[in-house]
Amino acid sequence: MTEQGTREAVARWLSLVTADAELSPYLIGVDRDRLKEQVARALASGTELPYLGWSEAEHRRAESYLRRRSFWEEVEDRCPGLLPERDAPLIEAALRRLTGRPDRPEKLALLSVLGRAYRRFGLRPEHQAVIDGALRTTAPWQEVERAATNAGDGPAWWPVEVLDHDLACDGVAVITVRPWRRLPYRPGQAVPVCTPRRPGRWRWLCPANAPRPDGTLELHVRAIRGGAVSTSLVHQVRPGELLHLGPPADTGLSLHDGDLLLIAGGTGLALLRAIVEQVAAAPDGRQVTLIAGSRDVASLYDAITLDKLQQAHDWLTVVPAFSHDPLAEPGERGDALTVALDHHRPEQHVYVCGPPAMLAGSRLRLLAAGVPGERIHLPERIPWR
Repeated sequence: MTEQGTREAVARWLSLVTADAELSPYLIGVDRDRLKEQVARALASGTELPYLGWSEAEHRRAESYLRRRSFWEEVEDRCPGLLPERDAPLIEAALRRLTGRPDRPEKLALLSVLGRAYRRFGLRPEHQAVIDGALRTTAPWQEVERAATNAGDGPAWWPVEVLDHDLACDGVAVITVRPWRRLPYRPGQAVPVCTPRRPGRWRWLCPANAPRPDGTLELHVRAIRGGAVSTSLVHQVRPGELLHLGPPADTGLSLHDGDLLLIAGGTGLALLRAIVEQVAAAPDGRQVTLIAGSRDVASLYDAITLDKLQQAHDWLTVVPAFSHDPLAEPGERGDALTVALDHHRPEQHVYVCGPPAMLAGSRLRLLAAGVPGERIHLPERIPWR
């Protein structure tokens, strides 16, 4: 086997092990570059794989991933031309992940991607047995087919290059990406995001900007405990790497006529900043107040951009809200909703975007404060975490 062939075989093996719900926990804390070197030596010399603490049966399954032909090769033998070789690993990893037990947000992201792929590549029921045979498991095709009926036409994913990665504050990264082809999205939508570092795992993120002439997007990511994708995006991904974005999906937040009161918590700021940029692209005399909530000054990760926006537009007022900063100014002290109610006017549409704990009680608090229900807008169509 050539050196290039060895690298491809090892990369394929690692993606399969990572997508295996029983084997992937053994990779936690493992130096992956060193592991790939050890696996390459084992493949070249015909010796056993390095021991990672797994059982004898698990070790045999890990070895089977290394010795067997690729998923695409097995599908290609029985259905030539069905799947492009470049796209097959993404389909394989997503199907393997779907057969496990992903949480609801991740499952919706997987179905969004796989439903679009089902349409894109013209899959039919007669292809399912072929794909299951190559997977050596049975995929939940009924769910994929239902997702396909609701999916629009177009690509299943957009390859993007990471142009810039800024660790904006502890645990939060601002990542700028450039799609290989333009991603058609609207401010207020969310897109599934996947990194090859975590094959088969997709996480919803909202572009933080309105569409730009150069097609670039800005993603705001917080590393959450147990979040494989978010942790990789924040702490491992670097400029020059490849990511994939899935089809954009509505969140229930879109621009309405009239003045706006936008209430952001944490990286919920991304979606609301995109709406501010949408207004900036076609000013119409409305007034916009953006409340940017964080724990303290150090956690307000996008302060410079927000200040520039406010300086550039006299219709925009940005107010920080610090929930755990005793040194904050009196008008900026408290959680984002509390501070926002001091700025509320009867004619405003009120948008709220932030972590689940913030969203859980926000509607009731706003209703209790006298905000009409039809003027309250929360992200309701995509589950957040």
